[in-house]
Amino acid sequence: MEPSDRQLSLTFVGTATTLVRYGGLTLLTDPNFLHRGQRAYLGKGLVAKRLTEPALGVADLPRLDAVVLSHLHGDHFDRVARRGLPHDVPLLTTPHARRRLAGRHGFTDVTGLGTWDSRTLVRDGVQVRVTAAPGRHAPEPWQRLLPPVMGSVWEFGPAGARAEFTLYVSGDTLNVLELREIPLRYPEVDLAVLHLGGTTLPGGLVVTMDGVQGADLLQVVEPVHAVPVHVDDYRLFRSPLSHFRDEVERRGLGDVVRYVARGQTAVFPAR
Repeated sequence: MEPSDRQLSLTFVGTATTLVRYGGLTLLTDPNFLHRGQRAYLGKGLVAKRLTEPALGVADLPRLDAVVLSHLHGDHFDRVARRGLPHDVPLLTTPHARRRLAGRHGFTDVTGLGTWDSRTLVRDGVQVRVTAAPGRHAPEPWQRLLPPVMGSVWEFGPAGARAEFTLYVSGDTLNVLELREIPLRYPEVDLAVLHLGGTTLPGGLVVTMDGVQGADLLQVVEPVHAVPVHVDDYRLFRSPLSHFRDEVERRGLGDVVRYVARGQTAVFPAR
C-alpha cells in the first residue's frame, strides 16, 4: 500500500450515515437517505420527521465493499436504502437485524455479529476487520421496546499485517458501563464517530447520548480524533451539537473533535 493511501477519509452524508475510505476499501454506515419532510418508521407506532437533506443519494454512492449497520431503525436503514442498495452488498449488523434483512428483505450477504464477533474484508491488498462492540439503546427496563444495537471497531491495514488505523463507531448507545471494555481491548483508537443527539421518545425517555454523555465517552475511549454525528436530523433529537461543543471545550478536549458538515470530507492519517 502506497504511503499516500495510509489515511482514512470520512464523508458525512447525514444522520449517522458516513462514507469511510481506506486504501481501496469503501464502507458505508447506517444508510439513511430519506429527504427533508419524509418520516422514518421506528416501530411501536412511532415515527419521526426528517428535518435535513442527505448530502448524497443512493445513486451517488461509489462501489461499496460493505455496509455496517448499528441497528434496524428507520433513521438508520430506511426504505430508500432497502430498495436502492445492491442486495448482494455485504451487510455487517446485529443478529436481530440480520434476520429481517436476509429473510424479509432479500439481502444475500448479511453477517449478524454478536458482541466482540468480527468479520474481515479484503480488497487490493488492504483489509478491515470489523468487530461488534457493546451498545445499549435504552435503560434496562425499556430495552425491549427498542431493537438491539451494536457499536463497532474497525481495524484497517495491509492484508495479513498489523492494523495501522483503528476506528470506533459508537452506534445509538447510551454511555453504559459495558463501553469501559473498549479501551481495554483497543487502547489506541485513531478516530471515534459518536452518535449523539439526546434522542428523546414521548414520555421523556432518552435513548442516545446527549452532549454530556458524549464528552464522557470521549474521555473513556480517548481517541486521537472524534467526529460527532446524529445530532440535528430528526425532531426527536433534543441535544444540539452546541451542547457537545460547549462540554468538550469546558473539559479541554476541543482539539480532539473535528466537526464535519453534511457533504464535507475529513481526512485522518494512520499512526
